[in-house]
Amino acid sequence: MTNGRKTQLVRPSAAANRGAFTLIELLLVLVILGVLAALVVPRFAKRSEQAKITAAGTDISTFATALKTFEIDCSRFPTTEEGLNALVQQPSNAPNWHKSLEKGVPKDPWGNAYQYACPGQHDNDYDIWSYGPDGQPGGGDDIDNWTQK
Repeated sequence: MTNGRKTQLVRPSAAANRGAFTLIELLLVLVILGVLAALVVPRFAKRSEQAKITAAGTDISTFATALKTFEIDCSRFPTTEEGLNALVQQPSNAPNWHKSLEKGVPKDPWGNAYQYACPGQHDNDYDIWSYGPDGQPGGGDDIDNWTQK
């Protein structure tokens, strides 16, 4: 005893002294993580698909600009047979041609070739489109230059 006070030793309980989690605590954490993943993952998946659709629209706009450059140089648009490759490889009947796309013609975000037709069927000089996520014509998921604003 010092100064009239009693010193009492407090022994921690066995539960407070252990350094591990119980099985129930671990399962509870896993359930919480599973619920969070179920809420968050679908939102990211939708964002990813929307990003691909936006990228396809951007590619189509880039093609439109390159096609206008081609038209200025050659006084015409590439034929359907020449396709978008005429923007990176000189067609035989285009003497004033200059390369319009520096990095070549990319595939659409789903790994498929972009489609091109000249003359266009949709009130355009030409049509450019991607069949979209399903890779098939129609289905409401195609991305094109005649419905883009």
